[in-house]
Amino acid sequence: MRRLPHLAGRFWRRRAAFWGGALLVGAVSVLFARAADGAEHLFFHYDSRVWLAPLLVTPLGYAFCAWAAARVFPGSQGSGIPQAIAAREIPRGMARRRLLSVRMCFAKIGLTVVALMCGASVGREGPTVQVGAAIMLQVARLRGLQNERGLILAGSAAGIAAAFNAPLAGVVFAIEEMSRSFEVKTNGIVLTTVIIGGLVSLGLTGNYTYFGTSNAAIQGLGGWGMVVLCGSAGGLLGGLFSRLMMDIGLWAKSWIAVNARVRGLAYPAVCGLLVAILGILSHGSSFGTGYATAKAAVEGVTPHWYFWPAKFLATLITAVSGIPGGIFAPSLSVGAGLGAWIAGEGGRAASVGALLGMAGYFSGVVQAPMTAFVIILEMTGNTGSVIAVMLASMLGLGTSKLVCPRPLYHELAHGFMPPRRTAMPVALREPGHKAEEKEL
Repeated sequence: MRRLPHLAGRFWRRRAAFWGGALLVGAVSVLFARAADGAEHLFFHYDSRVWLAPLLVTPLGYAFCAWAAARVFPGSQGSGIPQAIAAREIPRGMARRRLLSVRMCFAKIGLTVVALMCGASVGREGPTVQVGAAIMLQVARLRGLQNERGLILAGSAAGIAAAFNAPLAGVVFAIEEMSRSFEVKTNGIVLTTVIIGGLVSLGLTGNYTYFGTSNAAIQGLGGWGMVVLCGSAGGLLGGLFSRLMMDIGLWAKSWIAVNARVRGLAYPAVCGLLVAILGILSHGSSFGTGYATAKAAVEGVTPHWYFWPAKFLATLITAVSGIPGGIFAPSLSVGAGLGAWIAGEGGRAASVGALLGMAGYFSGVVQAPMTAFVIILEMTGNTGSVIAVMLASMLGLGTSKLVCPRPLYHELAHGFMPPRRTAMPVALREPGHKAEEKEL
């Protein structure tokens, strides 16, 4: 009986730390979003005044970001989602802490902002996942919370929810992409963190739909034919993106390893130069996240025919360059442009095509159809095309697997895991994992 007040106090201190971490994830996500938007606006400001500026700024920016990510902040390269997935699979220790450290948070945010300031075709959503996971892991370490894997999952989900103002998408993303299963003991942690992070985002930015609003719906047999076409074409293109990203990434690592000092700078600089040339040829539409063009497509304005091919190439080149930055927003932009182009006209048809193209292409890239259709429906506020977007997402998954059988993020996560010396029997591994699954 004497221990009850002590245990109760300890329980509530841990709860307060957990809630504080969730609040911090939401606040940092909003501040990151504003910094990223400001950086992108700054790039377009000087690009509009000196149209040749990207030929100098973009290659130098890529070289700097890739060098810093490889030499100064190893583990900050790329999206950030593979790092969070790898951290959940790595047993407790220094490897997990390096991927999700406080230092890594500052590096990920800072280098992504610099990349956007240089016109890189990256998004902030993937980095927000790594930052959210890192914040919750630090809470676990500081307050002695046992369930590190669950808190990493919760921080990742809250990052997506706050970045897109899409709480349902955050929960589905945690279940489908981060863990590939539903872990009963972590469901309360994930839901609570997403709710708190989402409330912070709502309080600071208000209630909004990320890509505006769309009330367009499928009409007639022609509309369902467009569902099949957009879903299948988007899935094939998304699978091609993932396959090329993995294959080119492996080649680049082996090529750079021959002379890392020289090639480690020359390779990203060339990637930056190619992105700058694409941006100039596409009149600036392939620079940055592509958010404005995608939002216009969702609202019924068909982009130029060259938008989605240029954006596809710019995002692929950026993704294999080694600089920090996500592919969520650029992928949604490619899908919106592809779908609106397939629809072939403006207005309601372009809006429907953009939704279906986003669903098919995004599902094809990440091979997570539930996340794809939930995030798209939440970001557009569309309730009239639920079945159509779901079908396009499933078609995107099926056609993507024809090109790329391996899921992108989980395949990339292997590169952040330490080599296993010996295969530990399952019977010996289970107790360690069970210890981490203890509820808060």
